[in-house]
Amino acid sequence: MNPLRRLAVFLLPLLLACTAPAMAQEASSAAAAKALHLLSYLAADYPATVSAGEIRDAGEYREQQEFARLLPALVQSLPASTAQASLLTGLAQLGQAIEQRQDGAAVSLQARSLAQQLAKAYAVSQSPVITPDARRGAQLFAQQCSVCHGVGGQGDGPASIGMQPAPTNLTNTARLDQLSLYDLFNTLTLGVDGTDMAAFADQLDERQRWDLAVYVASLSVPAGSPAPASTFSLQQLSGLTPAAIAASEGAGQAAAFRAARAQPQLPQRSSTQLIEFTRETLQASLKAYREGASEQAYDLSVAAYLEGFELVEGALNNVDPAQRKRTEQALMAYRQALQEQLPASEAEVRLQAAGEQLQRCVEVLGSDGLSQSLSFFSSLLILLREGLEAILVLAAILAFLNKTGQQHATRSVHLGWGLALVAGFVTWAVAALLLDISGAQRELLEGGTALFASVMLLWLGVWMHGRRQADAWQAYLRQSMLGSGGRFGFALLAFIAVYRELFEVILFYETLWLQAGAAGQPWVIAGALAALVLLLGLAWVILRGAARLPLGAFFSANALLMCALAVVFAGHGVAALQEAGRLPLAPVPFFELDWLGVHPDAYGLAAQGLVLALIALFYGRDWWRSRQLRPAVEG
Repeated sequence: MNPLRRLAVFLLPLLLACTAPAMAQEASSAAAAKALHLLSYLAADYPATVSAGEIRDAGEYREQQEFARLLPALVQSLPASTAQASLLTGLAQLGQAIEQRQDGAAVSLQARSLAQQLAKAYAVSQSPVITPDARRGAQLFAQQCSVCHGVGGQGDGPASIGMQPAPTNLTNTARLDQLSLYDLFNTLTLGVDGTDMAAFADQLDERQRWDLAVYVASLSVPAGSPAPASTFSLQQLSGLTPAAIAASEGAGQAAAFRAARAQPQLPQRSSTQLIEFTRETLQASLKAYREGASEQAYDLSVAAYLEGFELVEGALNNVDPAQRKRTEQALMAYRQALQEQLPASEAEVRLQAAGEQLQRCVEVLGSDGLSQSLSFFSSLLILLREGLEAILVLAAILAFLNKTGQQHATRSVHLGWGLALVAGFVTWAVAALLLDISGAQRELLEGGTALFASVMLLWLGVWMHGRRQADAWQAYLRQSMLGSGGRFGFALLAFIAVYRELFEVILFYETLWLQAGAAGQPWVIAGALAALVLLLGLAWVILRGAARLPLGAFFSANALLMCALAVVFAGHGVAALQEAGRLPLAPVPFFELDWLGVHPDAYGLAAQGLVLALIALFYGRDWWRSRQLRPAVEG
């Protein structure tokens, strides 16, 4: 026998022995999901098919009879369990009830009860790992579903013409009230036999199907429904139906449930629970990566950070900033392994390292409340760290306006930062009371405003540098900047400089206030007041120093400050977008200065390098022009 063939004969049984358990488990999960799908279909559709013993739709009834006959075989294919015999008995009774055309409500209740028993017996998860996002679902619906179901979900899409049966009208509240989010998720996963409703398991990952299920559920919410409330858990929103809530708790609670499942909110969890969520989601990410679902694995790793660890960063930063940084780096290293398609073994090693850092976070956060001194210095550093960049921008703008005799234009700057204060507190109040601002949205907001501010600061710095010398430029400056356009530009820059930091500052102080406890809270206030005094003192020094500088030196110094801040903001903006998962990671061997926005990442360094190159280009252009003008002046 050929040596290679002998090796194959020897290895084949070994490979089968290794892969058989995983294959069997996968087949078992698929059979359980299929059985749950059929039971939910019967529970939702049978009441409309048979009424008072009369068949209303013969085609639907025959299909339901067929599904009832398929169910026992599916359950028998599952691993033996103590509940299997009871399930088979219940399925036999369900089949008899359908054959006897029994009351629709009773049959629906029986099917739902069997589905719950099946899910419990075989540990079938009926809720998502991470909170679904209806906005992502809306985009997926437009791409995948609107061609059949129509833009509004009424079953009138261009491809629906001639379809038998016609696509479901997803705005039909009575119909959708019979389905749970898990039912919708399962339908998207498995499709519907005998119809044009295809299975999306191969096209959409698990998170995308949950997002789409939530959006589909939102289409049936009547106008004027109550605002979403957080009184229901994610498990309840996924597994229950509005019809079941109405039967047990009344129409008012059903309306609240219907609105809540159309826009699930992030659950309120303790720091320990959030870190545990991070661990569980990372484990799910590694599992998906091993199974070849690399895109889903990366998506889960981002969600683990944004919906878990990112929400405890403030509390951790107040106690141990170095530990926060180490954990963040470990999480990013794991995400990088997925991004670069490294072997699963290497990804697992990095995940273990991240797990060790997360455990240290639990130990740090699990200690007693902050001491009075730590409460004071944490409060002081929060406002100094987050407010320094804003105060530098504001002081530089005000110094510029005062130096050029445009004191009346300072009102626009004060209006800009004043509106930013109002907008920041309103954003926090809306996020706390009405909406659910996720970690991803916070990072996107911070990243977007930082990059926009970088562009504004670069423009202003270059503009100031180009007008730093001759008296003729002073006349131009006064004429041009008195207009509404110049004042609006300064007001906008003041608004962005303050607003981009304020929302995060409020969240940090909210966390610190709870951590400090009653004994430490006065020291939190004292620390914030001390930081405010220091920041105002810095602004006063800048304004006083600017008044004593010659105009040319002032313009040069102010231009350098603006350009330096543009570089810093560019680094912060890219880092925030990377944390949100909108930009990939590209670590390089380089030092890190977080307060300057310098991180050892190719994208962040490239952004800062681009800003520096533009600064050099514009400075070089001005230098060349001044050299060209010098002979003419001397002549």
